[in-house]
Amino acid sequence: MTKSPVELVLVATLVLTTAASAQQVRLLGEHRAWSSYGAIDAAGAVCFAMTKPESVTPALDDYTQAYIYITNRPAENVITEFNLVVGFTFQPDSKATVDVGGQVFNLFTQNDAAWLDDTSQASALASAIRAGSSMTVEATSAAGIKVTEAYSLSGATAAQQSIGSVC
Repeated sequence: MTKSPVELVLVATLVLTTAASAQQVRLLGEHRAWSSYGAIDAAGAVCFAMTKPESVTPALDDYTQAYIYITNRPAENVITEFNLVVGFTFQPDSKATVDVGGQVFNLFTQNDAAWLDDTSQASALASAIRAGSSMTVEATSAAGIKVTEAYSLSGATAAQQSIGSVC
């Protein structure tokens, strides 16, 4: 999955928005449907694996682009943090779900982003992603529309190994 310069800037902005002084984000590898990146911020090394959905149904008028990130920030003891940027604004106070091979994980939402409701499940979700072949996210848009995003997990294992070897 080749990234344009605009996508790389977007990736760096999304992942490193809280960094006091973000440095250059570098591509660690392309892994079929997934890519891996590394950077150094004020707190230390930050690495993330990311992918985009293969399909989004139904099509939304205000849809931008969705991304899923799995992030390691070793200096902060963060390993396999799951983050979804859904590409639209969630319905306020709504939940989203991610389903990997029948294993369902609940996400809390804010604006256009979502994270695991129970952060202790991060390792289990990352493991399911490595073992699975596809993943779906179900969420409700601000307009009340139920949206399903389908993701390929082809290359997810290699992308997670890539970030694990650096971070």
